[in-house]
Amino acid sequence: MVKKSKSWSPERQDIIWIDCNPQSGQEMRDIHPFLVLSPGIFNVKTSLVIGLPMTTAAYNADNPFAIDVGEVSKGKANKRSYILCHQPKSFDWRARGAKAHPLGTLDSALFVEVCERLNQIIQLK
Repeated sequence: MVKKSKSWSPERQDIIWIDCNPQSGQEMRDIHPFLVLSPGIFNVKTSLVIGLPMTTAAYNADNPFAIDVGEVSKGKANKRSYILCHQPKSFDWRARGAKAHPLGTLDSALFVEVCERLNQIIQLK
């Protein structure tokens, strides 16, 4: 479900559009879908959003830290989309003009899988 009100703000599990520029080194650049990990109250109060970028780059099929979220329509060809669990980021979503993505909210089972994969890297438990 895409939110379209003036008071829109990103919530945990939302997929949003975010501009990753400027970037450096191996970081993603340009506008990409982004999975929000941080809770809505944090996002509103700080203007920051913590999450994971998404991509349709096919080489991520073999990436052990990328979660395949299935096919998404991109132009005339359907491509698979991947959440990159090894690239957690924090962005000022207001300054970067974040918008709701047509995919809406990530399925709860996939969200749990993403969090588990991220935890393999940062080991918070």
